[in-house]
Amino acid sequence: MNAFAQTSAEKGFRLPDPDFVPEELKMLRDQVRRFVETEIQPHAEAWEEAGEIPREVFAKLGALGLLGMQHAEEYGGTAMGALASVVFGEELSRSTFGGVTASVTVHTDMSASHISRVGTPEQKAQWLPRICAGEVVCAIAVTEAGGGSDVAALRTKARRDGPGEDADWIIDGSKMFITNGVYGDLLIVGARTGGEGARGLSLFLVPRDTPGVSVAQKLSKHGWLSSDTAELYFDSVRVPASALLGGENRGFYAIMQGFEHERLMIGAFSAGEGAKAIELTLDYVRQRRAFGKTIWDQQATRQRLATLASQVAMVRALVYQTAQALDGGRPVSLETAMIKSTAPEILHDVVHGCLQLHGGTGYMRGTPIERMARDARILRIGGGATEVMLEEVAKRI
Repeated sequence: MNAFAQTSAEKGFRLPDPDFVPEELKMLRDQVRRFVETEIQPHAEAWEEAGEIPREVFAKLGALGLLGMQHAEEYGGTAMGALASVVFGEELSRSTFGGVTASVTVHTDMSASHISRVGTPEQKAQWLPRICAGEVVCAIAVTEAGGGSDVAALRTKARRDGPGEDADWIIDGSKMFITNGVYGDLLIVGARTGGEGARGLSLFLVPRDTPGVSVAQKLSKHGWLSSDTAELYFDSVRVPASALLGGENRGFYAIMQGFEHERLMIGAFSAGEGAKAIELTLDYVRQRRAFGKTIWDQQATRQRLATLASQVAMVRALVYQTAQALDGGRPVSLETAMIKSTAPEILHDVVHGCLQLHGGTGYMRGTPIERMARDARILRIGGGATEVMLEEVAKRI
């Protein structure tokens, strides 16, 4: 047996961690891996059918301290930084259930992190301990039907109901494609509070059970079936002045900072899912026989998998390097744009290349590679479509 295949058979397709990854994050990886093996993989097929993840999954993750890596210790978090989130996202992605990864990381990294970054001490004390414990599930409600990647064009409006900064806010509008929007508890809502364009946007903390907030429909998706996704309506939704998150007309900048971290995480998902797809395919082609020998014995198979594995390794290297730089306080807008424009495209090639090597088996519902091919498709769209992100890269070079 080829040495590369032998290593994969014994350990799976796993590249060693860079030297700068500390021992505590290697222990974190092992912990998340055990959680995936014991708490996700045995049950996630049922969650795919149900279209939701049980609440106790968040509670179990919270009890292990895995929901607070972006949050300060004084509010129940562990403040472990971007590199820890990358390790977490990469290992979750190896579960082969993209919807689970989506729901959990939207809670941990894409929504609640806004509270840590720009929230007041009172907002942090009110929400973060329960978010870190998994008692409150969080969502980010920015995307609208008429404007996905074009955040500056959003039309949901918020107005003060009276003079003075203590007046309540009234929110009217709608949101589309909101992960955790059906069963989540707290929405971070982007709304227009000023003029046109990026300078007139603000963020608000809106409990989903606030009068006037409604789920217009639970959306049926191509992939990510175990995550709940909603179209939401806001009909004269009244929230107190204290619900304003990060300052009036400062929301666009907070959203962009959140996108930067989301794009890094999408790179981690691409690395984890890509490596798992290759691992599954190596196992399959070593056993499947055709024309008197295994598919692995065909040179074209070996070279195709070698190419895909090399591409996954390059994605992972840039993701880890960027996370380290982000934790060190260096601007990484160029790197995260490069990651978002490239990593999902590579993952698309990987999962479809691996499905091809599975033959007819890979086309069957219930096989991990078929599910992964469906789940991977959204990563080329969410968090900034590939075409938009290429323009972001172009502006920065």
